[in-house]
Amino acid sequence: MNLSDVIIRPISENDSIDDLTDLLHRSYKQLADIGLKFVATHQDSDITRRRIAKSNCFVALYQGRIIGTINLYLPGIMDKFAWYRKDGVALFGQFAVDPDFQKQGIGELMVQHLENFAVQHEVTELSLDTAEQADHLIAWYKKLGYRFIDYINWDVTNYRSVIYSKNLIAKK
Repeated sequence: MNLSDVIIRPISENDSIDDLTDLLHRSYKQLADIGLKFVATHQDSDITRRRIAKSNCFVALYQGRIIGTINLYLPGIMDKFAWYRKDGVALFGQFAVDPDFQKQGIGELMVQHLENFAVQHEVTELSLDTAEQADHLIAWYKKLGYRFIDYINWDVTNYRSVIYSKNLIAKK
């Protein structure tokens, strides 16, 4: 696959939320199989829809098929934890790449797209959180320049999360 054939665009009203929810389930299955209860492992379409409504949601398409999704929550949206309340700090989540297309650079392409979008919206720090047991994800985020910030506990998961963040000022 050539990455130049991948299109990243905002979600549209014509995109199927049910299909997107299925994509999330399939993408998070590896994590569910080791016992991690990410919301995306079991959420229904209503939760997907609500999460999209609170965010800027982007999808990745290949040959007209949605193969990835990522949500950006701009500053002020997620305020449960101190780091997310800081000025200029945005959060991304509900991030998934279809298992058939993983490890081909699509995830990195999507994160780069999101970082550029965030900079255009005056975001200075782009953050995420994931299970502290998800070593492969943590290593990948570190490779992309994200650094450890703190631990947090969400009441809807069965694991402690780690917050990672990247300073975007240098991208301007």
